[in-house]
Amino acid sequence: MVRDATAGAAAEGRSAAGAEIRRGELAAFLRSRRERITPEQVGLPRGRRRRTPGLRREEVAQLSAVGVTWYTWLEQARDIHVSAQVLDAIARALLLDRSERTHLFALAGTVDPTPASECTGVPQSLQLMLERLEPYPACVQNSRFDLLAYNRSYRLLMCDLDQVAPEDRNCLWLAFTNDEWRSSLVDREETIRLMAAKFRAVMAEHVAEPAWKTMVKRLEDASPEFREIWARHEVIRPGDKIKVYRQSRVGILRLASTSLWTGPQQGSKLLTYTPADVETRERLERLHALALAAEEVAGEASPAAV
Repeated sequence: MVRDATAGAAAEGRSAAGAEIRRGELAAFLRSRRERITPEQVGLPRGRRRRTPGLRREEVAQLSAVGVTWYTWLEQARDIHVSAQVLDAIARALLLDRSERTHLFALAGTVDPTPASECTGVPQSLQLMLERLEPYPACVQNSRFDLLAYNRSYRLLMCDLDQVAPEDRNCLWLAFTNDEWRSSLVDREETIRLMAAKFRAVMAEHVAEPAWKTMVKRLEDASPEFREIWARHEVIRPGDKIKVYRQSRVGILRLASTSLWTGPQQGSKLLTYTPADVETRERLERLHALALAAEEVAGEASPAAV
């Protein structure tokens, strides 16, 4: 009996020590994520007397609608219970990606209520599907209009996406700020109006999320045209229709678009474009040939190919 009691006490001690270690790891992780984010990334003013690298604790609390004292206790590794809802809000405020979010919930010992709800990448099988759809353009896009993957034909459809910085590969951003992308839109004024309206409609489900607010702020700072359209508060749900593009090297393309949701809880969708007429089919084949030729030239010029 004494031995059992001693073993039980030892196990309880190890459990308490493990919980203390996890709380310490959680506190350090939260501090590291907070310190890497600039106020500008989440739409906050920097101010003149900022000494803290990244965000302040009270700013994270404000963004996640959590009490400042409660959040401070988390970063102090206090022994407190944190609900899944609070962790979810903090994860969004700190702009955590999928791996970081999973790590946060694991350290807190809490089940994530929305696992993998945001697609941050595409599996190899889906990338292979994009390639098999060539010469027809296809891409994978999340609900924020970020381009997560695309095939060769889509790469050159409106501009050379490989020459665009990864953080700028967003259809709404490119439609308002990239001259080549904008010139490819035959009915540009109507297209960008509808895109902004679709973005606003979808954003209603993400209105408190920093990444969405940051995208709107970037666009408002970069484009007076976007500011004017955004102020109208127009909304429209996404839909499939014939889209017309002016590709700089092969001419007018009339494409029927189809959307297929691929991610959990509609986190991402596969967009495919098929020709609406014979001329477009022939021009897509030429566009695909141009993409293959450019890829071959790039391969020959790379150090690995020498």
